[in-house]
Amino acid sequence: MTRILLAAALALISANAFAEVEPDFTPLMDGKSFAGWKFAEESTNTWRVEDGAFVAKGNRCHLFYVGDDKPFKNFHLKVEVMTETNSNGGIYFHTSYQAKDWPKAGFESQVNNTHGDWIKTGSLYGLVNVSQSLATDRKWWTQEIIVEGRRVTVKVDNKIVLQYTEPPGVQAGSDYGRKLGEGTFALQGHDPGSTVRYRNIRVKRLD
Repeated sequence: MTRILLAAALALISANAFAEVEPDFTPLMDGKSFAGWKFAEESTNTWRVEDGAFVAKGNRCHLFYVGDDKPFKNFHLKVEVMTETNSNGGIYFHTSYQAKDWPKAGFESQVNNTHGDWIKTGSLYGLVNVSQSLATDRKWWTQEIIVEGRRVTVKVDNKIVLQYTEPPGVQAGSDYGRKLGEGTFALQGHDPGSTVRYRNIRVKRLD
C-alpha cells in the first residue's frame, strides 16, 4: 500500500509540475494526447506521445496547432526540446495547415545540433542561418520565439540566438513565404533517422 501511495503521489507531483506555466502563458498541449493538434497527411506513424512529450520519429510529417481559431501575430512562444544525435526538426510560426510537403507559409526556427545540415538550432531557416548550436543533444533545452511587430527574437535557454527585423516592403517568396503576418504553429517530424521530443509548449499573446 505504501508503494502504491508513493507512486500516486509522485504521479500527482509530476502532473502538477507539467501543468504549472508562467503567468499569462497558455499551454498548447495536455501532455497526454494530440488534442488541439492536426497531422499532415504524409505519415500516420511519425508521431507519438511519450512521457508528456510529442515525439517525432519517422517519415516527414508536420504537426499543426489547430486548437485556437484566432491567429497568432505578436506572441512569446516557449517549447522544451530534446534531440537524439544526428536529429533534425523545427518549430514553425505564422504558418497554416498544409497536408503535404515542407510548410510554405511562415518561418521555421531550426532544431538541429549535430545533424548534417549546417544550419543549426535557433536559425530562421533560409533567412538568418546560424552555424553553431547553443543546445546539446539528449538534454532538454527551452527554445523561445518572440514576435513583436517586425522583430523576431529567438532564444535557447534564455540566451539570444538571433534578432531579425523585417525590412519595410518585404514581399513573400514564391516558394516559401518567410514574411511576417499571422498564423499558427507547427512542429516538424523530419526523417526516420531523427528523433525529436517537444513538450511543455506554451504561448503568451502580445497583441
